Amino acid sequence: MSVLRIDASIQGDHSASSALADLVLERVVSAHPDVPVVRRHLAQDPLPADAWATAISGGFTPEADRSHAQRDALALAETLAGELQQATTAVLALPLYNYGVSQHVKTWMDLACAGAPMGTRLLDGTPTVLLTTRGGAYGPGTPREGWDHNVDFLRRILCDVWGADLTVVEREFTLVGVNPALDEFTETAALMRKSAEEAAVEAGDALAAHHAA
Repeated sequence: MSVLRIDASIQGDHSASSALADLVLERVVSAHPDVPVVRRHLAQDPLPADAWATAISGGFTPEADRSHAQRDALALAETLAGELQQATTAVLALPLYNYGVSQHVKTWMDLACAGAPMGTRLLDGTPTVLLTTRGGAYGPGTPREGWDHNVDFLRRILCDVWGADLTVVEREFTLVGVNPALDEFTETAALMRKSAEEAAVEAGDALAAHHAA
């Protein structure tokens, strides 16, 4: 029994997605203080950018002929896949960057896929909470409607490919208070933050209940 937590924000202590993940994890740990938490911060400790290609080439190379780099890359890929498969629940703080997932997240996903037989559902039935944040607003009627290529992609991988039992918690307008051009949306942003925080707590309680079952 364990919780897998993945973060990907480059904002450090100012990360809105990590703050939401903290709320989720606090509910789980407060209910189950002894539950192990496996953590990876893909931005603070990024995976090697060339590891995926090296792992793929290693997979097509006879084991006796693999280079040290290929062996290391395959071992890393298997470790990442194993972390997903062994998780009882998962908490993923993956913000939108440049209208999609960050390079760190894509590398993690590619490597994890390379670390198990093709088609393996790495989160098969695992209760998973995705916390995702956006600096601006991308909803219907906004100038950037349709520009969010993050959430649908993550749903495709986490649910359709990996088989997660997914709950998504979203927060927009995280740049309000940072970018003066967005000051007129202060009240809206505050309401969005409150709603996201409440949803994160609710999701954390659901994960805690799963660990108790």
